[in-house]
Amino acid sequence: MANWVRFSAGGTGGFGTLEGDQILVHEGCMFAGARPTGQRLALSDVALEAPCAPSKIIALWNNFHALAAKLGVAEPAEPLYLLKAPTTAAAPGSTVRRPDAYSGKTVYEGELGIVIGKTASNISEDEADAHIFGYTIVNDITAADILNKDPTFPQWARAKGFDAYGPFGPTINTESPPEGAHVRTILNGAERQNYAVGDMIFPPRKLVALLSRDMTLLPGDLIACGTSLGVGTMKEPRNEVEVSIDGLGTLKNTFVQ
Repeated sequence: MANWVRFSAGGTGGFGTLEGDQILVHEGCMFAGARPTGQRLALSDVALEAPCAPSKIIALWNNFHALAAKLGVAEPAEPLYLLKAPTTAAAPGSTVRRPDAYSGKTVYEGELGIVIGKTASNISEDEADAHIFGYTIVNDITAADILNKDPTFPQWARAKGFDAYGPFGPTINTESPPEGAHVRTILNGAERQNYAVGDMIFPPRKLVALLSRDMTLLPGDLIACGTSLGVGTMKEPRNEVEVSIDGLGTLKNTFVQ
């Protein structure tokens, strides 16, 4: 198992594996043949970046049995998803600001994220593990009032596409969350989400295989697996959001409006 991070220090960037409170710096490509340099940096001496730079972010809708039941909607026969702009990526610990162009409500969505490590095109479910680099934590922030603003066209991409509306990290863990893992979202000190990863309609291996039939998945691409019960609005002028997943750690961000 390894926990991969990207960081900046002294005006330069790098990547490596997190070992306790230190980063073992690597060189080369994170996804193919990364080599340790022997250098170690204290975590306290660097700023963590989003742990990879996706060419695309695929975000799932209606991927949990419990949420589908609560909403009274049918469970999909195939994955329902949208694409978030790569510019939605934001670093763990960063402050996300509501854009001046939008004054409506904004919601948090704590989710499991899958990071692709090997190009995947039309692969089988049995082949999926070989193409998954690891797992991370996502807050799929959404400008909710935009979704149905125009009655002729649901604006999913715009509602989820503002700059920094997709923080993820802090690491990419090369092992999947343990059996029985939960996603927990804490907003301003109060637990708002607590749902089982295992309640997915399309679990990670099946999801990667099915998505690879629609489009080629590239190393570093991020799949946000969808959220479940407890999604809500961030109402305070300053909101502290923590999303935790067993085995993966905690993603912390601030949302300011």
